Amino acid sequence: MKRLLALMLAVVMLTAAVLTGCGSGSAAPAGGEGLKVGFIYIGTPGDVGYTFAHDQGRIYLEEQLKDKGVTTAKVESVPETADSEKAIKNLIDQGCKVIFATSFGYMDFVEKVAKEYPDVKFFHCSGNKSNGTNFVNYFGKIEQARYLTGIVAGLKTKSGKIGYVAAMQIPEVIRGIDAFTLGVRSVNPTAVVNVKWTNTWYDPQLEKSAAEALLNEGNDVIAQHQDSTAPQIAAQEKGAFAIGYNSDSSKAAPKAYLTAPVWNWGVYYVDQVQKILDGSWKAENYLGGMHEGVVDIGPMTDLVDADIKAKVEEVKAKILDGSLDVFAGPVKDQTGAVKIAEGATMTVEEQQACKWFVEGVNGKID
Repeated sequence: MKRLLALMLAVVMLTAAVLTGCGSGSAAPAGGEGLKVGFIYIGTPGDVGYTFAHDQGRIYLEEQLKDKGVTTAKVESVPETADSEKAIKNLIDQGCKVIFATSFGYMDFVEKVAKEYPDVKFFHCSGNKSNGTNFVNYFGKIEQARYLTGIVAGLKTKSGKIGYVAAMQIPEVIRGIDAFTLGVRSVNPTAVVNVKWTNTWYDPQLEKSAAEALLNEGNDVIAQHQDSTAPQIAAQEKGAFAIGYNSDSSKAAPKAYLTAPVWNWGVYYVDQVQKILDGSWKAENYLGGMHEGVVDIGPMTDLVDADIKAKVEEVKAKILDGSLDVFAGPVKDQTGAVKIAEGATMTVEEQQACKWFVEGVNGKID
């Protein structure tokens, strides 16, 4: 009898264990616990620029959603080659169910991996491809902030010549130069913006050399679409002024730095991951602006006169209330031909395909 009772008790306990295992083993932990988010970077956060800004967004994501079990992983200095595909798969092997690929050249590789891993959500920065299911692109209306920094440069220059150290000849960079120049000429109609290409996102030596060449040609303000602070340092060494990019880098060149168009990527990262956690996420491309808080003009230093700051704030208010679109026509190209008619503006698709300079830019696009 005792043996029978013992056997029955064992059966009950075994059954309970099996049922409990089935109930917890297949379900995600409550609150999204264990969701791991991966990031791949073109550089390192130490650049105090582009990668730094993205990494600040990653840190913000962890801080805001740590109570919900969100953790992150990152891979730095990943080239825009097949190595990026390997880096993404490595993050997935580590358990990442969400991937943020933060550089333009990763696009085709992200697209390929997204097909292989339909249960992973992929976000690609600054591209123009998506699949409507698990692969989207995201960027911000940085042209709004660039326009404002153009106002600063246009009012600060004494020579009427502003240098621009530019990375790659792609629409993202080109339309940024255009927006900056439109800002410059809105307050200084005869000023010109002289462009030198480096054909690299991050190479402090090349960036500094390009800036030095521009300074030697008489440009007294240097702007940039580059990931390091080297152009700003070059400006300081020559007694000129500088507009940075990506983040507040005033400490790098305090005697030259005026301001910068800056990114607040954490706003987007938290929003998207929170939607994944609560089950409301949709595969939608994103292009946020100042109104959403993703982009802004950074703090203006004491090198910027009070009247210039007031002008910037006046124009910023118009961007925020929707009364000013920086790409509103009429806008002419370098040849004087009207590219954007009066009453029209550039569509998102036109911006993503932009391969022309506005009037006032001295530079070539190959």
